[in-house]
Amino acid sequence: MQLIDLPNLGPHNVELLEKAGVSNSDELRLLGAENAWLKMKAFDPGLCLHALTGLEGAIQGIPKKDISPERKEELRVFFNAEQ
Repeated sequence: MQLIDLPNLGPHNVELLEKAGVSNSDELRLLGAENAWLKMKAFDPGLCLHALTGLEGAIQGIPKKDISPERKEELRVFFNAEQ
């Protein structure tokens, strides 16, 4: 599946993913949200927590608002550690 067809991913995030070498949904799933976000951050140092949660939602195939609270907390802890 193309990245643009995944939930939560707009043109900017798709562009960053492609720059980071991620070209489809299978590659994104294999990489995982955290690693994909780190690769994207190399091209956009201001990348925010919303981008990270958006990636997780895209991987799960759900809107980011539907990510479990436990997973959101894991992502928040990761994000804060990378700041």
